[in-house]
Amino acid sequence: MNKIRKAVLPVAGFGTRFLPATKATPKEMLPIIDKPLVQYAVEEAIDIGIEEIIFITSPSKYSIKKHFDKSLDLEDRLIESGKHEFVEKLNPSKFSKIKFHYVMQHEQNGLGHAISLAEDLIHDEPFAILLPDDLFFSEDSCLSQLKRTYMNTNSSVIAVNRIDKNNIHKYGVISPGIQEANSIEILDIVEKPNADEAPSDIAVCGRYILTSSIFKKLKNVKPDKSGEIQITDAIKLLIEDETVNACIYEGEKFDCGSKLGFVEATIAISLRDKEIGHKVKDLINKL
Repeated sequence: MNKIRKAVLPVAGFGTRFLPATKATPKEMLPIIDKPLVQYAVEEAIDIGIEEIIFITSPSKYSIKKHFDKSLDLEDRLIESGKHEFVEKLNPSKFSKIKFHYVMQHEQNGLGHAISLAEDLIHDEPFAILLPDDLFFSEDSCLSQLKRTYMNTNSSVIAVNRIDKNNIHKYGVISPGIQEANSIEILDIVEKPNADEAPSDIAVCGRYILTSSIFKKLKNVKPDKSGEIQITDAIKLLIEDETVNACIYEGEKFDCGSKLGFVEATIAISLRDKEIGHKVKDLINKL
């Protein structure tokens, strides 16, 4: 079985829901307390043994590369000022052996198109996909749960959770087959169905581990009504040739692509912060 060494993070989106904040700052660089959103996803990937991070990005998002490049000048200034405790935050040691790649997506043609741009770096290996908009919190990370399912089944696996019918139209939704523990065979998958047409209440969330066969399927996907190539449609084609499983995620999930989800994540994480948690709780009680 091939080791999962590479992860793809699509970060080329416009972030229109967060304008004007995202006019000059990428949405993925907006902080949840003191750490940008994208760093949570990168750390989740590294923690399961990922060695290479592939950002599908845009020319305007140079600050993402700057963030993950090692900042030696600032590190020296921190050391000279006696602020040694900030050095690990500035240049985390877990990043030191990671190879970061930056692939430009010059046109916004959908998630499937973004993933297809990583083909030359993935080659014939299985790989992870993390959508930084979805922030996951659990002792056993979402990607770790997916990796375990992948190792047990030797097949592609996507993270899912149950969604109420009022919001099901926002997600890719699976038609479930045989379930064993938290793993479900996917019989079919539909992109953003109406509530009365949804095959289940089990929806895709932003973590995947896919075989490299997905790239061939992406080449056969036709653009949708908005002109975008959807990864859901490629997975639908993949199911015809390979087993694809879903893993029911156990833990907390925050949709930080929405303003409400971003605020919810900020409050939840701040309450757990050892330095400010109790003060935030007092502040909430006052409000």
